[in-house]
Amino acid sequence: MNLTEQAAATASTQSNAGNWGVGEPARKESGAIQFVSFAIGDEKYGVDIMAVREIKVYSEMTHLPRQPDYMRGVLNLRGVIVPIIDLRCRFDQGVTEATPLHVIIIVQVGDRQVGLLADRVLDIVAFEQSQVQPVPQVASSSPAHFLSGVVTIDESMMALIDLPNLLTTAANEADLMAATH
Repeated sequence: MNLTEQAAATASTQSNAGNWGVGEPARKESGAIQFVSFAIGDEKYGVDIMAVREIKVYSEMTHLPRQPDYMRGVLNLRGVIVPIIDLRCRFDQGVTEATPLHVIIIVQVGDRQVGLLADRVLDIVAFEQSQVQPVPQVASSSPAHFLSGVVTIDESMMALIDLPNLLTTAANEADLMAATH
């Protein structure tokens, strides 16, 4: 089983356990929380494994007019229309030139599913909540408000994505853009 299949299987198994709700960090018996880690360029990011519904290889999607650049389009996922957010673009690092090697991480936030376009899935990581450090705020316009914290794992840093904030801010910007055009 490759890493993408392992991450998807683990997320599916744990999401059916019934002990954790979406938005609550996945907790192992030791009190550790689990995140699916992935890369955008050389940077590592993570999302709570309990929010991950599946991981798909990149496939073409339907583009919608008058959307922000980071809104790549929508996929029909078993009858559910899922918007796809290009995280590289969302983090002001340019538009992803997607290939079949890229992945779409389908996450559940509240009552909606959203796809996150990333370069590749890295691993499933577990760490104690106490290891999470706050994100330094340098400027108010910094994309750091999309992040809930930073953690060091095996000598490298991983930024943790704040999914509700990422999506709320994205929805507010999309509404503003539609109103001004």
